Amino acid sequence: MILSTQFKAGTMFINENGVTVEVLEYQHHRKSQARAVVRVKLLNVETGSIIETTYRPEDKFKDVLVEKRAKTYVYSDAGMAYFMDNENFEQAGLPIEKLGSQIKFMTEDMQVEGLYLDGKFFSIQLPANLVMEITETVDGVRGDTVSNVMKSARVSTGLEIKVPMFIKQGDRVRVDTRTFAYLDRYTEPKNK
Repeated sequence: MILSTQFKAGTMFINENGVTVEVLEYQHHRKSQARAVVRVKLLNVETGSIIETTYRPEDKFKDVLVEKRAKTYVYSDAGMAYFMDNENFEQAGLPIEKLGSQIKFMTEDMQVEGLYLDGKFFSIQLPANLVMEITETVDGVRGDTVSNVMKSARVSTGLEIKVPMFIKQGDRVRVDTRTFAYLDRYTEPKNK
C-alpha cells in the first residue's frame, strides 16, 4: 500500500476503486488553516478517460505492478497503431484514441516501452523527451529579443509547439512528451 503523498507522475499505476489508473500529475496543497490535500490527474487505462480528484495525505492505495517490454512502433492503419515486440517480433495493435496525445510524437521505427497489465498489452510509454526537427516556422524579427518570447513551430510529425524566436527551420530541438514544451536546442555530441 502507498500513500497519496508518495505518488510519482507518469510512472505509477494504482488501483482506484477496482480500476487501474495511471498517475499523470499530482500536487500537494495546503492552505493556511485548511487541511492539506493531494490533487491528482488520473488516466483510466481501460477507457482512456482522465479523472481529476483530490485525496487526503493519509489515503492509501494498492500499487499495481506493470510489466514493461521494449517495442518498436511499426505503422498506423484504420484507427489502430501497431507495435512489434523487440524480443519475439510479434505485432500487437492499440486503438489510436487510446494512445491520446502520444501519437503526435510517433515516427516509424521509434522505440517505446510497451506496458502490460496481467500479461495483456494495454498502452505504451514514450521517453520523457524526444529530439525532433523543426520543419516549419517563421523567422525571428531582428530586435525581437525580449526574454521568453515564443513563436509557433511545426515538427517533423506535424505536431505544433512553441519555441524561442532564435529557432529556425531545420534546427533540432528537445521536446517534453508530457507537456509538449520546448526544452532546448539539440546539438550532436562531438566524438573525441
